[in-house]
Amino acid sequence: MSRNPFLDLGFSREEATALHIRSQLAATLEHHIEHKGWSQAEAARALKVPQPTVSKIVNGKIEKLSIEFLIKLMVRVGLPVNVSGGRTPPRRASDRTAAAA
Repeated sequence: MSRNPFLDLGFSREEATALHIRSQLAATLEHHIEHKGWSQAEAARALKVPQPTVSKIVNGKIEKLSIEFLIKLMVRVGLPVNVSGGRTPPRRASDRTAAAA
């Protein structure tokens, strides 16, 4: 099994990556809404979107919500957004030695 369940379901690497990122963003927003104890109407006001958009997020109907849109919503409520890409930097020799110990 990979770290991306969409790869495991047979999606292409490109599609699986986009689906995984979108689902992680939506899950973070859903968790934030729950943590704040907001109703969907309260979340809609905080996010500055219509309540049906919040409903889509909390009910997992996110296929038509873009990654960019979800990032903007996270920024609106002060959630951190971290993006990384490319190759993982090579491990330093000291890291390999510590890991082997």
